[in-house]
Amino acid sequence: MSTPQLATFKIPAIDNEPMRAYAPGSADRKGLEAALRQMEQELPFEVPCIVNGKEVKTGKIAKQPIPHDHARHLCSYHEADEAVVASAIEGALAAKAEWESLPWNDRAAIFLKAADLASGKYRFRLMAATILGQGKNAWQAEIDAAAEFADFLRFGVKFVEELYSQQPAKNSPGVWNRVEYRALEGFVLAVSPFNFTAIGGNLPGTPALVGNVVVWKPSPAATYSNYIIHQIFTEAGVPPGVIQFTPGPPAEVVAQAINNPNFAALHFTGSTFVFKKLWKDIAANLDIYKGYPRIVGETGGKNFHVVHKSAEIRNAVLQSVRGAFEYQGQKCSALSRLYVSSSVWNNGFKDQLLSEIAKIKVGSPLDFSNFMGPVIGRPAYDKIMGYIQKAKEAGGEVLIGGTGDDSKGYFIQPTVILSKDPKSITLREEIFGPVITVYLYEDEDYEKTLDIIDSTTDYALTGAIFASERKALLTATNRLRNAAGNVYYNEKCTGAVVGQQPFGGGRASGTNDKAGSISIFYRFVSARSIKENFVGLEDFAYPSNLV
Repeated sequence: MSTPQLATFKIPAIDNEPMRAYAPGSADRKGLEAALRQMEQELPFEVPCIVNGKEVKTGKIAKQPIPHDHARHLCSYHEADEAVVASAIEGALAAKAEWESLPWNDRAAIFLKAADLASGKYRFRLMAATILGQGKNAWQAEIDAAAEFADFLRFGVKFVEELYSQQPAKNSPGVWNRVEYRALEGFVLAVSPFNFTAIGGNLPGTPALVGNVVVWKPSPAATYSNYIIHQIFTEAGVPPGVIQFTPGPPAEVVAQAINNPNFAALHFTGSTFVFKKLWKDIAANLDIYKGYPRIVGETGGKNFHVVHKSAEIRNAVLQSVRGAFEYQGQKCSALSRLYVSSSVWNNGFKDQLLSEIAKIKVGSPLDFSNFMGPVIGRPAYDKIMGYIQKAKEAGGEVLIGGTGDDSKGYFIQPTVILSKDPKSITLREEIFGPVITVYLYEDEDYEKTLDIIDSTTDYALTGAIFASERKALLTATNRLRNAAGNVYYNEKCTGAVVGQQPFGGGRASGTNDKAGSISIFYRFVSARSIKENFVGLEDFAYPSNLV
């Protein structure tokens, strides 16, 4: 497609999507409740694969259960088979040239429209799918499916505009230097998780925004909300073939994609174990690829709060409750390790912590008074309860919680374990559920404790430092320099906002490419330098050749 460039366009002003409160009697509460009622009346839904803009029904059916009522399921979906994945890859590559050649302002307009659709027309439906299918309460669905998804899209456009404007600082006389940011040669494989609907949209959306084509493998436990996201992309104007929707068995879909010579990049959020395996599999295939694939991944976390003797107790308590138990601890950034000064613990922290946790209501997310809902499914429930049992067997003291009920939904009570062993299993290994382990330290051992925090686990995603003394904040910041990619002062270790706190960690937590910032877009482009000369040579010899 050839089109003249008759102006240099500037995108509209970008800001974070305002959060809605869903207060009783509000129009937003009524709208969300109506969407939930309608979805419950219409379920279960049938979800096809979407390849080259067309529905593909393989007949190989899997189900997405409702985690708070596991006898029912939100949708049945057709799993992509070998032929479907092959068609998806072929179709994506066929769509690539036209998509990459589309003028930037037109690609930008598509994604800005998608943001408006997600935050407007589809807001309540997308939230309802997230509440029913992924077990989030209304507020957690709001900050995820509505606000963060829209933020990823809008700020993504802003960041790419800034990226494209980055040009060489110097031009010699008679020369014009330019840089263009090409899409990668081949296709991108996006593998998204269950726990954030917004990430489901961002993993294929980020590479597509800079002209790439994407084969998207959504999480089985987020199939329906992710299907709605694909509908939003389509309605916004993303052409057929640019983002191929291929739900199905992860191992088979992913293996087929990374075994293709045109595989150009992996955009992944999920478990550390799976990410490491994929990295090894990609490395083993290097000789078949046209280039060196980009590998971008955000995986697990074993995130900490450290509470100094100078901390403001009430704030540290409430921030810890939210950081640990929002969305049942199923955030890669969730609080899991709580290190508390013994003087603070004995002077009100313990009593306030247990008192506040005792107030938490656990149950169906359809009851707006419930702060916590279910964990995502049977494997998660069994794993979390298993860790609680291991902690007990190792001498850990359960201060509150420690029980679960899977008779109707997968519900686990918010749990606090007190451990005297700084290397106990629940201080080392990721649990991904509503469980925190407390370790107490003597006030004079603050710096020693920081070294323990730094060396206890393989992960380095998020952490928070609670102190009124600036020296204590700086000491922890320096001693824990590599222990977290996102650090918070007197604020919980969760809740990074697009455009405000770029998100990602190092060590076993991922490649730290900082979603929600300009940084991640560099991973999905391949820069080309162009030098144009306006004045020709008159002789090949150098002045130094003259005698």
